[in-house]
Amino acid sequence: MSIGFAPVDLGPGVLAGFTDRRGGVSRGPWAGLDLGTAVGDDPDDVARNRLLLAERVGAVVTFATQVHGARVVTVGGAGGPHGLPGGPDVGEADALVTTTPGVAVGVYVADCLPVLLADAGAGVVAAVHAGRPGLLAGVVEAAVDAAFAAGARPDHLVAALGPCIAGRSYEVPEQMRADAARRVPAAASTTAWGTPAVDLRAGAEAVLRSRGVQILHKDDRDTFTDPDLYSHRRATTTPDPEVGARTGRLAGVVRLLPR
Repeated sequence: MSIGFAPVDLGPGVLAGFTDRRGGVSRGPWAGLDLGTAVGDDPDDVARNRLLLAERVGAVVTFATQVHGARVVTVGGAGGPHGLPGGPDVGEADALVTTTPGVAVGVYVADCLPVLLADAGAGVVAAVHAGRPGLLAGVVEAAVDAAFAAGARPDHLVAALGPCIAGRSYEVPEQMRADAARRVPAAASTTAWGTPAVDLRAGAEAVLRSRGVQILHKDDRDTFTDPDLYSHRRATTTPDPEVGARTGRLAGVVRLLPR
């Protein structure tokens, strides 16, 4: 079964990309390639979807239990299920770094911003979950610093920004926008209808550029308005009549290919 996986070029020897809802076996409000294990979907369906993703990228994808913080975990080793490297979970974290070829790391989202980092020459990659709390807590800076500590070079680290809720759609209270403006000024925004908003993509882009990271790819799709993408905000606006405000999770995935 083919799945929705949009590859991005982060350099030779790096496989990276972002999933969407296409393919997969989930049903109901999770219909498609739901990769979330804690969103109410059938665990067997999610396991099958994760296996489909592993087959697409050539490795079982290692995820963390995401808590909207700034903790970074370095992932190594191999020997996951089905004879593929990697593993399912490494505890609480919102960014994963690896220098091990064959190990895939990922983050899952449903409005938050997935950020993928790579220095192909140095053999360092990372996946970052940048929701509003994590962005303001410094998760992007923490991931960049961890990549540098793992051997990435400041003038060679590059990034890809995945689909997320757009600033024009992410309405927040005025105080929340003010808090964002104090921490990451570029994240302060206004919705299409003129109310306070937060722009995750603009905020993360500003943080990355301030650290000298070159952005090679920006996916401008808005999860809130694009039916091919999962959106928690959309699910709360138009809840399913049977199960309520439930939806699935997309993923950003990156791995170093064996040399």
